[in-house]
Amino acid sequence: MTFPLITDWHFYAVAIPAVLLLGISKSGFGAGFGSLAVPLMAMAVTVPQAAAILMPVLLVMDLLGLHAFRKHFDWKLIRFLVPFGLLGTVIGTLLFKLLDAHTVAGIVGVFTLLFLAQRLLFPPRPDSPSPPRWLGAILTTTAGFTSFVAHAGGPPVNAYVIPMRLPPLVFTATMAVLFFVINLSKWVPYAWLGLLDLRNLATSLVLLPLAPVGVFIGVRIAHRINQVLFYRFIYAGMLLTGCKLIWDAWH
Repeated sequence: MTFPLITDWHFYAVAIPAVLLLGISKSGFGAGFGSLAVPLMAMAVTVPQAAAILMPVLLVMDLLGLHAFRKHFDWKLIRFLVPFGLLGTVIGTLLFKLLDAHTVAGIVGVFTLLFLAQRLLFPPRPDSPSPPRWLGAILTTTAGFTSFVAHAGGPPVNAYVIPMRLPPLVFTATMAVLFFVINLSKWVPYAWLGLLDLRNLATSLVLLPLAPVGVFIGVRIAHRINQVLFYRFIYAGMLLTGCKLIWDAWH
């Protein structure tokens, strides 16, 4: 009996850097780069299969991130974000089979670049107010939805949280809790949709040892980087993510 495992080396050539990028982004350093993981893996497998393979990897990364940043959570912000993130996963579950993944990628990519352009062309002043809560509700619901479809929830919620100018460790810790809850909520719907088959889970186990490596690299850097440079890396990650998602939508 053949072990149900992806053996194509082309897959691992893109999957290994994708998992490492995802781990680094889970530490907060380079947040936004993690949204490149599924598009990278989609060069070798379908988007739904890439998302399914990453599920166990994400669980391990989320647990590592929660432990590493456990002293820095912003619980008030978390209580606001989580319900809307879960609403997004419900919408994603209901629409998953009706959606074209390339269309979703294009929408997320366009809004990511629009937000980035707004931030660079009209930088906020130190006394600028935080974004309104209604906008946070919309963006966080969108993040839950895009996270469900393609593990690309970072850019929408970043567009709401970045203007708050949180300290890097608080930003990272808060995002860690939000996406731990969102990713945990995806397991039952993914199983119901038939995505968690033996082949995908077996492939996940092969990639799993890379999860702590990526998180470790990112955590080490996140504790040492200054706030200005930290957010510059986030913007760079969002730029690359937006461009890659739009590219995927048109090809």
